[in-house]
Amino acid sequence: MSGHSKWSTIKRAKGVTDAKRSAVFTKVAREISVAARQGGGDPDANYRLRLAIEKARSVNMPADNIKRTIDKATGGGEAEQFEEIIYEGYGPGGVAILVEAATDNRNRTAADVRALFTKAGGALASSGAVAWQFEPRGLITIPANGHDPDDVALTAIDAGADDVDTSGGEVVEVYTTPGALEAVRKALDKAGVTVDSAESAMIAKNTVEVDEHRARQNLRLVESLEDLDDVQRVTANFDIPEELFAEVAG
Repeated sequence: MSGHSKWSTIKRAKGVTDAKRSAVFTKVAREISVAARQGGGDPDANYRLRLAIEKARSVNMPADNIKRTIDKATGGGEAEQFEEIIYEGYGPGGVAILVEAATDNRNRTAADVRALFTKAGGALASSGAVAWQFEPRGLITIPANGHDPDDVALTAIDAGADDVDTSGGEVVEVYTTPGALEAVRKALDKAGVTVDSAESAMIAKNTVEVDEHRARQNLRLVESLEDLDDVQRVTANFDIPEELFAEVAG
């Protein structure tokens, strides 16, 4: 199983608890706000906004909340100004970590992110120190249950996907260029394939192996970073040892 498939399986196993649902809504609302402000409030003409709305629906964000966020971002009401920032750092054992944030206070977010890296035994890095180890990709996640992985792979590749990972057990991951994401998603929808999520993502070019102790430390760091309201997405390049994966995904 690829490193990224393990991450997806863990996230599916944990799900979205009621306690974290409001935090998830906050993050998704910021994503909608940034997309609408940059590209306009029409999802048919703003692909990034369409993806953000689909993500909001996937976590059961009320339609009124979605509309209100778009209206505020496009001038229908007072809206906070969010700035997109990517922080780069190293976790325990030299693991490369990218932290994508949307914030209305750069100083606060930088301090919060730095504090978590330091507490975990890692460190923030200068711009460009880590980013070269990742690449922008389109990522579509499909539940393996109810679908023949080989059929999904053929449909996706025929539609222009670069790669399909069927080794994830519970999930099938389809990788595309960022520009082909929408076309591949539409082709899968047309073929009757249930799509869990479709998003632009930063994917590690290669994963590094760490021992179980370091893996636990890095998992805690990633989870702590993800719990920050300002943080939209965290990507790390370490592979999770099988024993630990079975424990946290079980």
